[in-house]
Amino acid sequence: QVQLVESGGGLVQSGESLRLSCAASGRTFSSYAMGWFRQAPGKEREFVATINRSGGSTYYADSVKGRFSISRDNVKSTAYLQMNSLKPEDTAVYYCAAVYTTGGNAYYTQRSYDYWGQGTQVTVSS
Repeated sequence: QVQLVESGGGLVQSGESLRLSCAASGRTFSSYAMGWFRQAPGKEREFVATINRSGGSTYYADSVKGRFSISRDNVKSTAYLQMNSLKPEDTAVYYCAAVYTTGGNAYYTQRSYDYWGQGTQVTVSS
């Protein structure tokens, strides 16, 4: 069992930055690939970014590529999402997720993930 707690959300203006954190507890963090997803009001939850166990492989949704950066610190058992040049369309609840894996893959589909955090709200004003 893995418990995930997101933090770092808030209200910012367009063009500003935020860094989200996802603190994990319960199992060996380095055994899990991590992902970030988001859900805007009235929309389905969508993939944002993912990182494999070692941090050597990352993938991004086209909508955030070049602006967002996913990383992890396996010593601190924490994953991060650095969000730069934020836009109003980035407004959503952001969720982190974890999936146990023995390989080096990262995962971009929601159904791949076993554990989810409670979410943190990000609001970008124009």
